[in-house]
Amino acid sequence: MRNKKNKHLGIEIDPELHYKLHYISKYYGRSANGEILYLIRQEIKAFEQSEGEIVMPANDDAQS
Repeated sequence: MRNKKNKHLGIEIDPELHYKLHYISKYYGRSANGEILYLIRQEIKAFEQSEGEIVMPANDDAQS
């Protein structure tokens, strides 16, 4: 079941990028959404390793 506290992010991508995303996600056994979340988490991890931890403000809606 979907967590009601989760945020929704809609993006538009071109057909080639869409195809390649699905190709890669299928290769790794993930959904396209799961692949996007994986890639975002990897980028955040790399950023925080080089630039320091990103601390979320007490009001988690600050960046919505």
